[in-house]
This record gives sequence, C-alpha cells and structure tokens, in this order.
Amino acid sequence: MSEPILREEFTGDALQGERHLEAALRPRTLDDFVGQDALRANLRVFITAARERGEPVDHHLFCGPPGLGKTALAYVLAREMGATLRATSGPVLERPSDIAALLSNLEAGDVLFVDEIHRLHPAVEEILYPAMEDFHLDVMVGQGPSARSIRLDLPRFTLVGATTRAGLLTAPLRDRFGYVARLDYYPPADLVEILRRSATRLGVAVDIEAADEIARRSRGTPRIALRLLRRVRDFAQVDPSRDKDESAVAAVTHEIARFALGRLEVDEEGFDRLDRAFLRTLLEKFDGGPVGVDALAAALGEDRGTVEDLLEPFLMQAGFLDRTPRGRVATTRAWEHFGKTPSPTAVQRRLF
Repeated sequence: MSEPILREEFTGDALQGERHLEAALRPRTLDDFVGQDALRANLRVFITAARERGEPVDHHLFCGPPGLGKTALAYVLAREMGATLRATSGPVLERPSDIAALLSNLEAGDVLFVDEIHRLHPAVEEILYPAMEDFHLDVMVGQGPSARSIRLDLPRFTLVGATTRAGLLTAPLRDRFGYVARLDYYPPADLVEILRRSATRLGVAVDIEAADEIARRSRGTPRIALRLLRRVRDFAQVDPSRDKDESAVAAVTHEIARFALGRLEVDEEGFDRLDRAFLRTLLEKFDGGPVGVDALAAALGEDRGTVEDLLEPFLMQAGFLDRTPRGRVATTRAWEHFGKTPSPTAVQRRLF
C-alpha cells in the first residue's frame, strides 16, 4: 500500500496561533459576512423579527462542506442577538449527562452551538428533543425501582447546529430546527472581497491580481483562501526585493502569489497533492472508474471520511468527478486536466 499523503498540519503553539488568527479574521456582524446572500438576507429577517418580539431566534441548522462559514455564522447570530454563545461539538457529548449539564447552565437567550451535530450519540439526541421543542429537561433520579423522572424547566435558548453530513442527521432532530440552510461554495468575486478585508486586518497589502489568483485556487472555500493568504504573506515578507524597513508593509503582488502558490503545490484548479493523487489513482489504477469509495481510500492510504468530506464535494462541484450507483467515475474534464485520453473500455463503461 502506498504511503498516505498528509495535508499540512501544525502542532503546539503554532497550531494555537493559527486558530487565534483564524478566529480574529471571522466576521463579527452580518454586514461583515461576505457571500451567501440569500442566507444572510433570511437571517437578517429572522434576527430582526426575534428582537422586535423580545425573544430568542429559532433553532438553526447550517449544512455544507468544511470551511464555508458555518461556525462564523453561529458567532454572528449570537452577536447580532446580543447573546452569549456556548460552543461544543457532537463527538464531545458522549453521555446524556454531558448535554444535560450544558442545557441546565444556559441562561435566557443563550446560543448553544453544536458543531458536527450529526455525530451526536442517540441517547444524547433523545435529551435534545424536549429541550428544543418544549424547553424542558427530563432527568432520572435514583436507580432501580425507586428511580423517578424529574422535569426541569429550561430558559428559552437557541440551538445552532453545524454539519458537513446532513444526510446522517435523523429526521426527528432535523425537523426540530426552525430553519435549515445549506451553504454553497463561494464564487471568486466573493473570495476576493474576503481576502481584501482580511489582508487589512493582517497588515499586508494585496493587489487585485494577486487576490484574484488566490481566490481562483481556493476551491470556493473562505477557510482555504485565508490559509493561502497567510502562507503567501510569508513569502512576501521574506521576498529579497522587499524593503526591509520594519515599518514597511509586506506587499503581495501577482508574481509573488503565483510563485508562492506554486511552492505550496496548489495548481490553477485549486488542487493540492492529495486531490491530484486521488484523481490520478482513479484514472491510472482504476481506468477512470467506476470504483467504490472504500477501494479508492485504501489505494490512497486515506480514511474514507477524508475522501467523502474533504475531496469529493469540491471535485464533484467542479465537474471532475461523478457519483454513480456503481461507484465513482472520472469525468472527461478530469482526463483532460492530466492530458490523458480515456481507454475505449473506460468510455464504454461510462456509457453503459
């Protein structure tokens, strides 16, 4: 088996610093949030109406691939409502007592944000049903024949869930959200605006051609665009031709952006090493498919979840991959991207 191809990782203080920087670049209000225009317009209506009624906004569920702003929207919603946000994630809530402790400590109007909500344990999910619908919590006291249930009233709160796998949510949980929204990949124009705003906060000058170059290689994802901006900024900062005066602002030009992105192995389609390895494996080892996702993941030495959550959504959106009942199939565009011609057998399999 081939060695797994790893994405860039940071540890210790470096990782913590990246997280703090990412949090600092998050939008603070709906006006600061760029893109997802229909979703923002709806949120503005819901928030304004809830404030006029003097009550918390209804429960919200945000769905979509990683990095599109689901967490950012939860923080924006809480800030717009003037509420305290308490954040957790589905895998952390292992026992009913975990979610019961969180719910019992909420105050009126609080926003409870649960990331990866599709990974909630079924027993934990059962506790959420009456909490979301009727704002009460059923607690079992004692054990055996003497055990009894006590109902605790909860203050009205807002639950905001985020998921990359909406299909894994149970219908009873999904139906208890007052608003379910899916975030779409961002067009380059929106990413350019996000990059220009973020560059100001980072203290770096980015010309429009450089911002456009980074945006086009960011897979329609703000998180990737901002990560690339931070790395391109590093190349601009150590550029030998730059004025070394400490007061001089690092400038990201189109030339520096192209050079840096080449060094980062991000091509003009936004593919990194793992994307290219995935497509090459599909084309060369499996003759373009169809092939099952487990076989592809094993050939790559990657986890199935990595393939389904991080690779396939963008490749399908960009037109390089199809999912069929028989498995994954490379499109004509994928063959052309690597300068290859599908074999007659591959063409026949696609037609039939």
